[in-house]
Amino acid sequence: MIKTANIQRMSGLMIVIAIALGLLSANTIYAELYFKVHHLRIHIGIEDFSLSRPLIDWINEGLMVFFFLLVGLEIKKEILEGQISKPSQIALPAFSALGGMVLPAIIYAVFNWNDSVALQGWAIPTATDIVLALGILSILGTRIPSGLTVFLMAVAIFDDIVAVLIIGLFYGEQLSALPLFVAIGATILLFLINAYRMTGMWGYLIVGLVLWVALLESGVEASLAGIIIALAVPMRSRPGGDLSPVRLLEKKIQPIVALAIVPLFAFLNAGIELDEPISDTLTAPIPLGIILGLVIGKQFGIFGAALIAVGLGLGKLPANVTWGQVYGASLLAGIGFTMSLFVATLAFEEAGLVASAKVAVLTASLLSAVAGLAVLLMTTPRLRQLPTAKPG
Repeated sequence: MIKTANIQRMSGLMIVIAIALGLLSANTIYAELYFKVHHLRIHIGIEDFSLSRPLIDWINEGLMVFFFLLVGLEIKKEILEGQISKPSQIALPAFSALGGMVLPAIIYAVFNWNDSVALQGWAIPTATDIVLALGILSILGTRIPSGLTVFLMAVAIFDDIVAVLIIGLFYGEQLSALPLFVAIGATILLFLINAYRMTGMWGYLIVGLVLWVALLESGVEASLAGIIIALAVPMRSRPGGDLSPVRLLEKKIQPIVALAIVPLFAFLNAGIELDEPISDTLTAPIPLGIILGLVIGKQFGIFGAALIAVGLGLGKLPANVTWGQVYGASLLAGIGFTMSLFVATLAFEEAGLVASAKVAVLTASLLSAVAGLAVLLMTTPRLRQLPTAKPG
């Protein structure tokens, strides 16, 4: 079994490669083939009970359910038994995450206030990609104190919680009553299964499939089915059991999500045709708001909120972590790749707006990664090796 840290590192590398391949495919002689695959229509079902969607929709609304399932499992695990299970552990990352979402949204809104269509993208720069951020952090290996990794992970978890709420509340389509009632019924059934301490995964997955189809047809963002399923999966097995269903399911799907689903999502969502000069694309209000929101808003929102929280005595820095390292981690939080791209596809209908938003997300994520890594290299000394004792 591959260790979690190695999975994150491998996933980060594969995502970067997938982004590069997607961009190259969309802007070279392979563009026609790339977009033919991108828009390939796939039918699943039988007779009247069938779903027909382009491949990109099956990825974004189908396979990404497993991404949200993994996010939900991580959130549940950390809240119940992990790094944010105690009140004393919550304040600093919670305040930091809030600052890191509010300030980017304000910056974006300032640049797009007079355009109601553009304003729909206000949530794009509020997200942090936990896989890429922790993957970049892991490059420095043992130089990074464990407390900083925990801080960045906790900030990203709170970030994910709010992002899920935002997607559910602001980015649903016009609701359809019957599928919505079916989705509500499936959700209730999932938690009844939990109440009866059923730990077998098949029950959750079958009811979860019904939930996903119902959400897909209801107008609510279908990928959120993953979060609901994760919250229903029990943390502990039956009395006397030693296996945690949440941890067991997380261990099974993490390699699939990190090494296959997210890189595939990256490849098919990063394929943007660069018809105009990149400078013209990035200086329009929407991309400018996204870039400044992620690069400037994230760093000062998180770092400023952390300063306030510690100053007011609401939280304290993790052991062996300096303010310089917190600032470096705040910069890395500007890597908004997966969730930001996902929100961009929900926020805009016009292909040109989606494309410019994606270019901005990629640019901001690259700038944040380079700046964060540079700051951490300057603020984190190499570990000194202890002198070995001389014989005799």
